[in-house]
Amino acid sequence: MALISCQTQTKKDIKPTEISFKKEGELKILKGDSLKVGKIDIEIADNAYERETGLMYRTTMEKTQGMLFVFDDEQPRSFFMKNTTIPLDLLFINSDNVIISSIENATPMSEESLLSKGPAKYVLELNAGMIELWKLQDGDRIEFTTE
Repeated sequence: MALISCQTQTKKDIKPTEISFKKEGELKILKGDSLKVGKIDIEIADNAYERETGLMYRTTMEKTQGMLFVFDDEQPRSFFMKNTTIPLDLLFINSDNVIISSIENATPMSEESLLSKGPAKYVLELNAGMIELWKLQDGDRIEFTTE
């Protein structure tokens, strides 16, 4: 028995849609009470889906951009870089807007747990190298506004 088909198939290239940055606020980083170190545009992840997805599947982010994760409570936080191709710095921030710990140059695509050193209400993801560039350290503060 021979099987013959008249149908021809064409291969379709399916390209994923690039997720673009959506400015939802601005964030300033302060040393002491007033010296501004840096100012960036932020995208806010404040619901379960946005917090789980974060910067996954994105291929670029400008140096003047970041993602601020906002949680309903303050507790120790754990992040990972699964499906994240951009090398990132992470800042863990308490409910008083004070940086309590940080991770520099997190390895893209890693499933290693990146843990805060204490309870955090916010986590800020920046491009890798920004902690060093701005000489950020525990005790520095953030201020942010939303649009």
